[in-house]
Amino acid sequence: MEKYDGGGGAVRPDDPWYDVSASGWGAPAGTEARPEPAELPPQAVAPGGEDERASAAEIYREVRAGAAFQEVRGRYRRFVVPACALFLTWYLAYVVAATTAPALMARPVFGPVNVAMLAGLGQFASTFVLTWAYARHARLRRDRLALDLRWETQQLTRGARG
Repeated sequence: MEKYDGGGGAVRPDDPWYDVSASGWGAPAGTEARPEPAELPPQAVAPGGEDERASAAEIYREVRAGAAFQEVRGRYRRFVVPACALFLTWYLAYVVAATTAPALMARPVFGPVNVAMLAGLGQFASTFVLTWAYARHARLRRDRLALDLRWETQQLTRGARG
């Protein structure tokens, strides 16, 4: 039986990231049902004398050098770098205008509201819009690929443990 993740795809039934509900979610009121902690197998020593942590480290290095990881990182950078540059430019323009052109910033727009107040409120609005855009970009462009990559990495490290 597969669990539904709500995003258009089914979650694998033994996915380690989805097997435990958040504290108290899905449990009847007052029961506070907690899952039994998973027992980890004892660490085995490889024939060459190295423990399995070395092989897990090698797996993570391989994953990091792999095309899927580079794609996730590339998608992240293609959004974050321009977004940060745009936001910092907008912020610095506001600060520079406030310090070098006080007459412009004091110009009334309507009633007691002036250009500086609108620009300051624009800073807050742009922060919320940028946060929304980042969350949307992550959900649509990176989350599924990152989850699949995490799943594959967990499977590989489980295989290295024995």
